[in-house]
Amino acid sequence: MKQATIGKEFRMTGMGLHTGRTVTVTVRPAPPDFGIAFRRTDRFNIVTQRAQASNVSETKRGTTLGGGRHGVATIEHLMSALNGCELDNVLVELDGGEVPILDGSARPWMMQLARVGRVEQEAERKVLKIDEPLHFEHKQTGSVYEATPSEGFSVKCVIDFPGSVIGRQEATLDSMEQYSQEIAPCRTFVFLHEIEPLLHLNLIKGGSLDNALVFVNKELGSRQLRRLERTFHKDASQFRVHDGVLNTTDPYFANEPARHKLLDFIGDVRLAGLPLQGHFSIYKPGHKANVAFAGFLASHFGLEK
Repeated sequence: MKQATIGKEFRMTGMGLHTGRTVTVTVRPAPPDFGIAFRRTDRFNIVTQRAQASNVSETKRGTTLGGGRHGVATIEHLMSALNGCELDNVLVELDGGEVPILDGSARPWMMQLARVGRVEQEAERKVLKIDEPLHFEHKQTGSVYEATPSEGFSVKCVIDFPGSVIGRQEATLDSMEQYSQEIAPCRTFVFLHEIEPLLHLNLIKGGSLDNALVFVNKELGSRQLRRLERTFHKDASQFRVHDGVLNTTDPYFANEPARHKLLDFIGDVRLAGLPLQGHFSIYKPGHKANVAFAGFLASHFGLEK
């Protein structure tokens, strides 16, 4: 197979999930062997951040590339779409510090990538081919990753939230051909009891009922309804809970949380530095463990710098 980039550049503007600031992203074609990289155009000294695990500085509620004034937060959904489209060489420029959350999924990025098209390049495509079983555990989070040889790229994802309305869920991706319809639309999610602590941490300033599924473990009391009114600036009568979900819309899939975790994994694991070939069984994935696993793969294949 040949390496690939996009047919032409495109722009997307939206609000950052955590900062609440409006950012414009320009996605540009890049030459063979360039890889995927991000850079801030709102800085006097422009620094190009290569999309690799060793450059990740933060994984709290998202994946941040680079640190300090040149950091780029919440890259995972765009990275997932780029990996889902099997793109090798792309430059992402931003006039702010966070990739917009948009609808909380990878679908808006996929739609733009489909519009501009995928263009093959002269150079041969490089992949990290799993040629022997690999096992990785992230003890801090309890996440477990197994990789086995396979002709393509496939994933089985299991999540487990005991005692919650989500519980244990599974999602699978048999090939990237399924990604656009079955994984890309799946939105990020949060539990209701997590929202206020995240706000106190100065996070999710750009969160809304339009870009996240909010799961509720208990019936809403009057005090909670008043807090929701203040948080989302909506009247209490507009809130409803159906099958454990507080939202103005219903989940697209019964296992949407598991599918979204799979979506995040596809974005984070691309930080190994190159596309992967193999089957991956992942248990309780999260950004911190995903990035650690990507770093493990980079080290295993001798890509770590």
